[in-house]
Amino acid sequence: MEDAAAVVPRFYRVPLWMVAGDGAAVDGLDRASFRLPAHFFAVYDGHGGAQVADYCRDKLHAALAEELRAAEDRVGGCDDLSSLDSKKQWEKAFVDCFCRVDAEVEAPDSAGSTAVAAVLCSSHIIVSNCGDSRAPNREDEYARIEALGGKVIQWNGYRVLGVLAMSRSIGDRYLKPYIIPVPEVTVVARAREDECLILASDGLWDVLSNEEVCDAARKRILLWHKKNATAASSISRGGSGGDGGSSDPAAQAAAEYLSKLALQKGSKDNITVLVVDLKAHRKFRSKTDNNNR
Repeated sequence: MEDAAAVVPRFYRVPLWMVAGDGAAVDGLDRASFRLPAHFFAVYDGHGGAQVADYCRDKLHAALAEELRAAEDRVGGCDDLSSLDSKKQWEKAFVDCFCRVDAEVEAPDSAGSTAVAAVLCSSHIIVSNCGDSRAPNREDEYARIEALGGKVIQWNGYRVLGVLAMSRSIGDRYLKPYIIPVPEVTVVARAREDECLILASDGLWDVLSNEEVCDAARKRILLWHKKNATAASSISRGGSGGDGGSSDPAAQAAAEYLSKLALQKGSKDNITVLVVDLKAHRKFRSKTDNNNR
């Protein structure tokens, strides 16, 4: 199995300025001292062996926490936290984190992994993506690779040096400097209508559209709660309710259903699905499902 997933509840307490440092109103709360518990979720899709994906699963969240602490140290003397560009702070933290893990991992030169990681707090979701979303035939990626002396070759799809069908990943030392570990980072404010967060390897996305996946997950979560109202009520009264430390059988059911649906649709790749229910009364609970072919 080359895929791996990580769920780390309350991995960091994010200072308010990191999600409202761009001048947004904060209702009188102190940007420096007020903190939001943040939860970490990630899926790593390995290739050429499981070593890099496994290392990312074990280490990347801890490296990110250290980079976030470094970001706090850098702005410690700032008099006006509202003037900070919080998105740039997240971008730097994730880029430095990914590059650090890429430099540290000990694995065969041909082993690598994509990585999609999300930090979830009550106000925002911050997602970093390093992998299949950065196709080598994208105009900017093509230009970057060619400028370094590399080639993008059409061989059963566009591939760097005719080998790897992505231009960014962790590991893959034999293809450096053309393959880089720099992720794309997106910061999204949470909305009341948010249903769920879904992270998955391309074994799912190869055969199902974003819309199909979201619709199927939402329906499966609602169906589980309709069938298990008593169990759901009991879970919601549990001691860990909503803190990210409890498992959610409805999210588990959704993850398992999506994995099976991808297989029915003909997916021939490893499938790892992580579903996080974002509804207020169930938020921060998650489960993963792995299905390998």
